[in-house]
Amino acid sequence: MNRLRKPLGLREIGLREVFADPLLGVEAVPDEEVAELAAAPNAARAVLALYRAWRVAREDAGGIGLPSGRRVLLPTEEVRDFFDAQSNHFPALEAAAEEIAAFLAATPHEMNHAIAERLRRAHGLAVTVQPLAAALRRYDPAARSLALSESLPRESRGFQMAFQLALLEARAAVDGTVRSASPSTSEAGMLIRIGLLNYTAAALLMPYAPFLESARALRYDVSELAARFGVSYEQACQRPSSLQRPSARGIPFFFLRVDPAGNVSKRFSAAGFPFPRYGGSCPRWVVHTAFARPGAIEVQVSELPDGAAFLCFARTVDAPAARWGEPRPTHVIAMGCDLAYAADVVYADGLDLSAARVGIGLSCRLCERLDCRSRAFPPLEHRLALDPLTTSSSPYRFEAKSPRSGF
Repeated sequence: MNRLRKPLGLREIGLREVFADPLLGVEAVPDEEVAELAAAPNAARAVLALYRAWRVAREDAGGIGLPSGRRVLLPTEEVRDFFDAQSNHFPALEAAAEEIAAFLAATPHEMNHAIAERLRRAHGLAVTVQPLAAALRRYDPAARSLALSESLPRESRGFQMAFQLALLEARAAVDGTVRSASPSTSEAGMLIRIGLLNYTAAALLMPYAPFLESARALRYDVSELAARFGVSYEQACQRPSSLQRPSARGIPFFFLRVDPAGNVSKRFSAAGFPFPRYGGSCPRWVVHTAFARPGAIEVQVSELPDGAAFLCFARTVDAPAARWGEPRPTHVIAMGCDLAYAADVVYADGLDLSAARVGIGLSCRLCERLDCRSRAFPPLEHRLALDPLTTSSSPYRFEAKSPRSGF
């Protein structure tokens, strides 16, 4: 007669799940050894705690890890995931923008003037430019007024008016897209809504078909595109990342905005670039080195450890200081695409695409490049190889992983 198997305890269940994780790269641990470890509660708790910490560090792309091991997805990250899942392309919003543009075409004015006239005639909205405390745009529905900050340059005033027009005339398309996102919190829902209104405003100022035609003709020269459509450099950079209409696709670009501290305030991608979610990215990447030459467009062929290569270009942009004595907000705006598209992009001209490759990583803790002089931290999945008799060019030397043990 077979003896009934003793029910597994929570510690033993947890340990079995740990040792079954293929990313650990260890051989199968027999049930008897798992049971013996589970019978030592302090040792079992230590193993489970170490595993949770390792998983949080290894999978930091999923959210913020709390000491308990629970993960928290910030509203901003939920929004980024939503836009990434759609490849930053929204057909309903493109259609809404084209419908609004058809009304504007009936008014033979420069775009900013045409939008202001549309706001006045269709919505009884008076647009003024004036000093605004701690705001760039202020809409008063009761007074039927839209006030724009005098600190905004002309192209930014145009964008704020386009945003207002989208708020009034693209509501149905935006509402439907927000519902499809099923945001988990009201904060995430509002961030998605604002992002979609920004998207619609950009689509209005840079209509899909004319912009794609110009981008191909100018080989994605962003400065020329900005001049042709009367938008800022940043706006002209962001629009190509959304040109993914199935019947008329542009080059799949990623777009990134980073401050001097390495914080990412905008990120959109149709290019499949594996962005790190938290923590610094590679200091060798042009996104960071571009700060050294303000205003200049820096170009780099960036090669990841797995051999994937991207044509990347970046430059700084400055916003005006609010008042004397305050630092001007400075960001680097970066774009990139798979190296296979290099011939269609003006920034690849004159480059030896093989010799110009610069090896970068996702972040120091995930990068396995051995001799990187810019490394700030050792990689998580390697043992350090420390030798007081030798000073290497890299701050941290480490051993290659063993295929049997994972280290």
